[in-house]
Amino acid sequence: MLRILTLALLLCLSPVHAQEAGKSAAGPVSLAELAARADLVVLAQAKDTDYLRRRDIPVSGSAYLKVLIPYKTDGPLDILEVYEKGLHPGECYFPNPTVFEEGRRYLLFLRKDPEDETRYRGLPQGCALEVLVNDQNRYALRYPADGIALSDPLGTLAIEMKFSDSYAVVRDTELLPSDRDAMRKEGVIVPHSPGQWIYTRGIPLTHIRALMAPGDN
Repeated sequence: MLRILTLALLLCLSPVHAQEAGKSAAGPVSLAELAARADLVVLAQAKDTDYLRRRDIPVSGSAYLKVLIPYKTDGPLDILEVYEKGLHPGECYFPNPTVFEEGRRYLLFLRKDPEDETRYRGLPQGCALEVLVNDQNRYALRYPADGIALSDPLGTLAIEMKFSDSYAVVRDTELLPSDRDAMRKEGVIVPHSPGQWIYTRGIPLTHIRALMAPGDN
């Protein structure tokens, strides 16, 4: 999902459109269901975007991501293109890293674009869950997860972690006040520096992989 883009969208859209954009395109879905519906499931890192923007909000175009770990593919894949068009629940836009930044990492659930088989699009439920690197140099799904409404009991799998990933730090302005207060109360974010918070929990991707393919356990 992509919290920064969602917040910007909610601020720029009309009240009715903003309210609708904040809702999930469908009810909660399990990781196993997402993996079954997707043509492609990978861990990937954002490298570049080419978006048409209005009022600095992306409204169409493509993102390019480097595949780090393939989970479900139909062949070798190094760089993938994810196309999106319009503003709607479950939309699949990504923040563009600067030349000085590493791109964010995501667990992606994608389908082939029916208009162009060389690129992909998101599922109606969404397309991405953010993944962080911990101090053991291992990948973990950030908790709480956002971007896709999940039915899996992720809270029972989340463990305390220290993250070396700069994206574990979030500015106060990037959080809705209600979300910030709830996460602070639960202890999943703690103060990092003035005006900034850091996430404290994650779920090892080995656990997430087991949820995506329960029959393989």
